[in-house]
Amino acid sequence: QTPLNLAHGLDLAGTPMLGTSLDAIDRAEDRDRFDQLLTKLDLKRPGSGIAKSIDEAIEIAKRIDYPVLVRPSYVLGGRGMEICPDEKALRHYMTTAVDASGLDDAPILIDHFLGSAMELDIDVVADFDADGNGTALVAAVMEHIEQAGVHSGDSTCMIPTANIRPAMVEEIRETARKLAKELRVCGLMNVQMAIKDDELYIIEVNPRASRTVPYVGKAKGAPWASIAAKAMMGVTLHEQGASEIPDAGYHAVKAPVFPFQKFPGVDFVLGPEMRSTGEVMGVDVSLPNAYLKAMLGAGTRFPTEGGVFVSVRQSDREIMIPVVRSLMAMGFKVFTTKGTGDLLARHGLRPKILKKIQEGARPNVIDLMQNNEIQLVINTPTRTGWQTDEGRIRSTAVRLGIPMVTTATAAMQAVNAIEALKAGFWDVTALQDLSNKPEPVAH
Repeated sequence: QTPLNLAHGLDLAGTPMLGTSLDAIDRAEDRDRFDQLLTKLDLKRPGSGIAKSIDEAIEIAKRIDYPVLVRPSYVLGGRGMEICPDEKALRHYMTTAVDASGLDDAPILIDHFLGSAMELDIDVVADFDADGNGTALVAAVMEHIEQAGVHSGDSTCMIPTANIRPAMVEEIRETARKLAKELRVCGLMNVQMAIKDDELYIIEVNPRASRTVPYVGKAKGAPWASIAAKAMMGVTLHEQGASEIPDAGYHAVKAPVFPFQKFPGVDFVLGPEMRSTGEVMGVDVSLPNAYLKAMLGAGTRFPTEGGVFVSVRQSDREIMIPVVRSLMAMGFKVFTTKGTGDLLARHGLRPKILKKIQEGARPNVIDLMQNNEIQLVINTPTRTGWQTDEGRIRSTAVRLGIPMVTTATAAMQAVNAIEALKAGFWDVTALQDLSNKPEPVAH
């Protein structure tokens, strides 16, 4: 992002710039110009607006409908970003989370939040000139395991996609190529999209390299950063012999690494504000094994026996039924709170129901965690903060080094990974062994 922010000053100073033009950067970064671009290409995006006051923010939110994603403009890593489910939450955000006196300098961006949507990252390499002559190659389409609402840098994602129909994948690829051509991208471009009710939405377009480029290069066996740099220097993709690489017979999973263990008492919750400080990759011909390897690389060691505590928000309870059923079938003892436990009981599952911490009954979940009776925590947050029951459970899990899953979709993958771990049929594979195709660069 730093080069994009420096581009205007460099241009004014007369510095020659390689790659994507300043105007293209501005079309992608400026909210109004970006909307015009999407309208021209007949592409959808969530309803949005820009507010310079509390009243403007309320008016925009009513027009585009709640929940809304709000953030200050000109920030990195989702800093200050929040999801507001109603007007009360939006007013609170505008009065407490934002310095109202600075709204004129950095207005608030408001977008309709696509709840329960599948999010995607797409990396593109292109070599378009100012006249629009050139080629765009989709380096990879990445499917996020966590649903929309978790910052892309904190999400676990996979190549190839696993839950998107082939026709939609082709639509995603074609859309990314159209965007690169319209923006005259020369070099790398990253696009974030979402699928909601089988409709494709554009979240944002970044005419620059993304943090996903090293992962995509390794997953596809192609030096995309090198290819893009040569394209920016005038060596066309055709001259380099570069081409799109079809999905091979293996899965590559990227997992974030978090620093929570270095900060005792901090509530471990994933959201629109980025928390990760690194990432790792797991590769295997089996998706559960690839996910398992990524988790191991990120420092998460799933148990193969013992107790699992499950407490999820109302909207995630139905998804937990097959998760808990699988855990019990593998011999785990499952503990839950009353709400989750009552639903599971109606489906023939009998977890051990624990009283809430605030009710004062002992032993509670924290006692069990401290007594080494809980080896895994599955908790999708309804309330955050270390002073809440949930926050105390999550911070205790971090302090004691107990693996924790905080989204329903990740819980499903975790169960598959535990099944793979118990089966024991996996080993270490070198990237070179998986990628036996020739390098797509002419020497």
